[in-house]
This record gives sequence, C-alpha cells and structure tokens, in this order.
Amino acid sequence: QVQLVESGGGLVQAGGSLRLSCAASGRTFSTYAMGWFRQAPGKEREFVAAISRSGGNTLYADSSKGRFTISRDNAKNTVYLQMDSLKPEDTAVYYCAAVESTYAIVVYITGRDYHYWGQGTQVTVSS
Repeated sequence: QVQLVESGGGLVQAGGSLRLSCAASGRTFSTYAMGWFRQAPGKEREFVAAISRSGGNTLYADSSKGRFTISRDNAKNTVYLQMDSLKPEDTAVYYCAAVESTYAIVVYITGRDYHYWGQGTQVTVSS
C-alpha cells in the first residue's frame, strides 16, 4: 500500500508556472506507475499526465501537452508535474495517483486504473 501527499499548488497569474510534487510513502515506489489528474468545479475528473514506473515512458492529455512535464525521482519517492504557460482553464484541484505495475514502461490514463490517490492540491490561475 502507498500513501500519496501532493504539494506545490497555489495562485498564479496566467502565463506563470508551478511545480507540483507528490510524495509517496513506502519502499516500493519504483513498482508504481503514476499519474496526475485534475477536477475543476462542476466538471468531471480528467487525465493530465502519466509516467511509467521506470520513468521511461510518459503520456499527456492534449490540454497539457507541450506545457506540462511529468517526471519522477524514484530515489526520493516523488513524482512531479511541472506546469508552464498556465491558463485560467487549468484552474482545478490536482490529484496524483498510483497503481502497482508489472510492466516497466506501461502508462495508465484512466482514473479507474489507479488504486491509490492523494488528497489533492488546489491550483488557481488568474487572468
């Protein structure tokens, strides 16, 4: 089992940047594929980015491609989401998620694939 704690959210102006972090408990972080999702008020949760357990494979939603970068440091049990060129429509609660994966390069893009979730961190982008 793994526990996830997000941090790094806040208020930023449009065009600015934020880096979210998700710290995981446990000694087997490298066996988990990780993902970032977000949920805006009145909207369904949506996929943002995913990374394989090895870090060698990543995938992005069209809305985040080219602006966001997901990465992980298995030695620090942490996954990151670097968000650049932020837009007001990026405003949401951002959640990290984990799933234990047999495969080193597989990424998961649907919420139901993930077994563990953090509590979320608020990102607000002002225009």
